[in-house]
Amino acid sequence: MRGSVMGTAVTLAAGALLTAAMTTASASPPTAAAKADAPRPVLVDCTWHQNVRPADFILACGDGNSRLMGLHWSQWSPNGATAKGVNYVNDCKPYCAAGRFHGYPVTVRLDEPKAWKKHPSVQHYTRMTLTYVDDRPEGFKQVMTYPLWD
Repeated sequence: MRGSVMGTAVTLAAGALLTAAMTTASASPPTAAAKADAPRPVLVDCTWHQNVRPADFILACGDGNSRLMGLHWSQWSPNGATAKGVNYVNDCKPYCAAGRFHGYPVTVRLDEPKAWKKHPSVQHYTRMTLTYVDDRPEGFKQVMTYPLWD
């Protein structure tokens, strides 16, 4: 009988400890792991598709004369996204249909996520900043910032 009482006491104590641990854990603020599970913002393209870490992205939706290619993302989070790639830009000389594309290495930064008007439950990046590593297209600054469509 003594063994039975002792076993019951141990079982009850273990149950109480487990309950206390679970109550404390559920009352705790979100952990880094819980925050990592939060939906990440998307990049909306010209055809209103949601993209996460796209390899390519068209900047000039009307004529396709500027596009990002070979994007390698090092970060994609609610705080922003960063990639390295190449911006291919048409020189439009003597006119765009007869122009040539030139590649310029860039660092891409996406930020300012906000609710997307088309799908308010989806966060999307609203600003893109391109930093040209070396050369850049004629008339462009070393750092170019663009609002992204909603």
